[in-house]
Amino acid sequence: MSVTQDIESRYVPGKSAELHYTLRGAANEAAARDELTAICPATFEGLIRKERQIEAVHVDSSNSDSNIWKATVVYGPTDPSDYTTSFDTTGGSQHITQSPYTVSRTPSNAPNMKGAIGFDGQRVNGVDIVIPVYTFSETHYKSTSFVTNAYRRTLANLTGKVNNGSFRGFDAGEVQFRGASGQLVIIEGVKQWQLTYQFAASPNLTNVPVGDLTVSSKLGWDYLWVLYGDNLDADTLVQHPIAAYVERPYEFAAFSALGIGTS
Repeated sequence: MSVTQDIESRYVPGKSAELHYTLRGAANEAAARDELTAICPATFEGLIRKERQIEAVHVDSSNSDSNIWKATVVYGPTDPSDYTTSFDTTGGSQHITQSPYTVSRTPSNAPNMKGAIGFDGQRVNGVDIVIPVYTFSETHYKSTSFVTNAYRRTLANLTGKVNNGSFRGFDAGEVQFRGASGQLVIIEGVKQWQLTYQFAASPNLTNVPVGDLTVSSKLGWDYLWVLYGDNLDADTLVQHPIAAYVERPYEFAAFSALGIGTS
């Protein structure tokens, strides 16, 4: 059995390499793969072996010495601990009843609603608006020994939770874990879990104006709602904010339990 590297192999410094081989005398694809693995290095010029491809050119079951196989070995800069990510900044929607700033009143002596939106004489109806929400996902590869039943329960229990410490450059309270999905794949002949983690980020706010009130702090996934009371303005009975409440519908948790790092 012999293995030779073909002249069409190519290398881009620091980025990628694709080495081509011709294998002669291997009885079958498994034997050709074993011989290729013994010859081609796990690393090449600082790059990591990512994929091996083998194709039969000529196979004669009665005379394996005449068999010819072509092989391609792909190298890249990706470290096993790295991950891929994607993001979306199209935002989310929220129903609000209070405006932070009233641009104008027409006529000028119209009742001052103190930012209340859509008062119909009985209730403040509010409006749906687009708010900043940054969604992103990360795909990691984990060993089968890492993705145990206990780890899967951890993922389920963390779903819907908010970070209690800094995560991916966001402050505590800004990131919500939306859950993960997994798929068992084979890479370099080894079974691994391809896990995709989903997140959403909403900014923390300070000194939020609510009519004549000021809410000192509202973390990203807290919920702010306003209590209105009757008031007389410009000889008209209207509703003004008399109290503001910040609620916390989501629990906080340590995202370090995800096992993908936090920085």
